[in-house]
Amino acid sequence: MSVTLVIGSQWGDEGKGKIIDFLSPHQDFVVRFHGGNNAGHTVVNDYGRFPMHLIPSGIFNKNATAIISNGAVIDIEVLLLEIEMLEKAGINIKNRLFVSPRCHLIMPYHKLLDALYEEAKGKGKTGTTGRGIGPVHADKVSYNGIRIWDLMDKEQFSEKLAVQLSIKNRIIEALGGKPLSQVKIEELFLELREKILPFVKEPYPIIQKALKAKKKILLEGAQAVFLDNEWGTYPYVTASTVVTGGANAQAGIPPKYLDKVIGVSKAYTTRVGAGPFPTELKDDEGERLRKAGNEYGTTTGRPRRCGWFDAELTRFASDLSGFTSLALTKLDVLDEFEELFICTGYEFEGKKVSYFDGDAVFLDKVKPVYKKMKGWMSSTKGATKFVDLPKAAKAYIKALQKEVGIPIKYISTGEERSAIIVK
Repeated sequence: MSVTLVIGSQWGDEGKGKIIDFLSPHQDFVVRFHGGNNAGHTVVNDYGRFPMHLIPSGIFNKNATAIISNGAVIDIEVLLLEIEMLEKAGINIKNRLFVSPRCHLIMPYHKLLDALYEEAKGKGKTGTTGRGIGPVHADKVSYNGIRIWDLMDKEQFSEKLAVQLSIKNRIIEALGGKPLSQVKIEELFLELREKILPFVKEPYPIIQKALKAKKKILLEGAQAVFLDNEWGTYPYVTASTVVTGGANAQAGIPPKYLDKVIGVSKAYTTRVGAGPFPTELKDDEGERLRKAGNEYGTTTGRPRRCGWFDAELTRFASDLSGFTSLALTKLDVLDEFEELFICTGYEFEGKKVSYFDGDAVFLDKVKPVYKKMKGWMSSTKGATKFVDLPKAAKAYIKALQKEVGIPIKYISTGEERSAIIVK
């Protein structure tokens, strides 16, 4: 058996799509098991450049079955646009993509409430993507959710929608918004229903059969460890479980089957939205990183905050999620930096502290302790062999590996699938 999980080790945007696309040709099944279209993977391969939000990036492997399991939340319009995009590129989707009927639906009121909540919070806003992710998960755990199951039964869908609008419209109006029409929502979703029906199928027996047959399964994690609802920098987090254990509840895969957990990290650190960021560079160096790495969100287009590599964070992510190896991305972005810095730990009020010693407010006050490294000032772009890297680049990678405490197996040196070193 071989179940591999790819998970972000920072605050997302680490380049998971590139690593997933590289690994997927060797997989029988690719599974997206949590999150929604608030997450984005950019994949660049022989078919072109693709911003992926819901469909597993491994869909480009023609021999693989792609699954969106019960842990994901679905904006049907976004999913259908992705299907259309892939079909136009010549990718066959039919009988290869299965969406769990247990997935909760992102409804129009979820997106509206997301925006209204942020506006009402004022200076205390959390910087959400506005995709309705928080509100749909809130409905899920408060027994107010509407699932794809419900959409399959027109009468049941109408009844549940009526109940939710009777609640949601009161909140919307109280926050200064305009109430939503049940007739318009029903018309839209019943139209979407017909288009999504061919892809709806319970994946649990498919996955269980694959496990017993020792097929190769790749679990595609969205977001990253420090956006996890339990272990991230709460409240500046996502609504779902991101860490390794989430695969059990959100895809129905028993932990005993998981044998590889690949953490993905940039060679530096970025973050989108609000929240603490100990190694953030708010000066010209931060802007240099942003421009060199084209650091703008795949989903939102927002400029990413940039900073030096934070080994304290990545160590914690590895220990918590059981990384068996690390994939380092965007090494080539650092090609023209004369000096580099690695955060080896934190200090607070003169004492050494760890990530887990406090909350988001605490993390905003810690002082990073840096190790200075020499830059290599030459191109690593497109390199495919470790031996061909500049001496200083090798030293930087070895230093990161030592600080994090796990082997760096993959090193990405460009957007293309081929621009990667396997150690």
